[in-house]
Amino acid sequence: MLSNKVVLITGAAHRIGATTARMLHAEGMNILLHYRNSRDAAETLQTELNAIRTDSVQLIQADLHDTANLPALVEQAINIWGRLDVLINNASSFYSTPIGTVTETQWDDLIGSNLKAPFFLSQAAAPYLRQQHGCIISIVDIHAERPLKEFPVYSMAKAGLVMLTKSLACELGPEVRVNAVAPGAILWPENLGENEKQKIISRTFLKRQGAPDDIARAILYLIRDAGYMSGQVLTVDGGRSLNS
Repeated sequence: MLSNKVVLITGAAHRIGATTARMLHAEGMNILLHYRNSRDAAETLQTELNAIRTDSVQLIQADLHDTANLPALVEQAINIWGRLDVLINNASSFYSTPIGTVTETQWDDLIGSNLKAPFFLSQAAAPYLRQQHGCIISIVDIHAERPLKEFPVYSMAKAGLVMLTKSLACELGPEVRVNAVAPGAILWPENLGENEKQKIISRTFLKRQGAPDDIARAILYLIRDAGYMSGQVLTVDGGRSLNS
């Protein structure tokens, strides 16, 4: 069903983005792999996947904070294979901003990467996605609903991305479906101690950490199998968000 369809994944050189690229590539999709600074990792992933299927992965370098150039990024993507079926808003900044320490630069970075860029990139991609009856999937966070202490700006940005998902579903239907995936304990932030990791795991009902493959499979489901879903957030967190 997905052979030769085209997906643009932002921030796809590492972590969940790279895992998703591998899974969708295995389903026959052609990958537009966006990166900002991680050129070496992006080229390594491109080489790996093109060795499996020739000329199936192309790289796109861009700073998503450069809003004026986002339409050109989409045009670059269209010029490669002549179509766009799926946009995955995966690129994100994540770091603490305790109240009393927040700078405008931090605000602009966190809101920009997690909310502003997904909006303007989706807006630019929408005409092409409409042509293919495609879809948009954004990676949100369980902390969009329950804020993470000392991460107020990040939490607000992800909450905005949830509303963006719902708003775009309203604006772009019926041609384009728009959904999101909210990961829980999948990959750990840097400098998180073992005690904190175990405390987080203990709050899940499944009592274990998830894996990037869990998120990639949720994304695959939303692309391939969820033809009657739009404006929804698929939470993949082992039940943690249900725990007080």
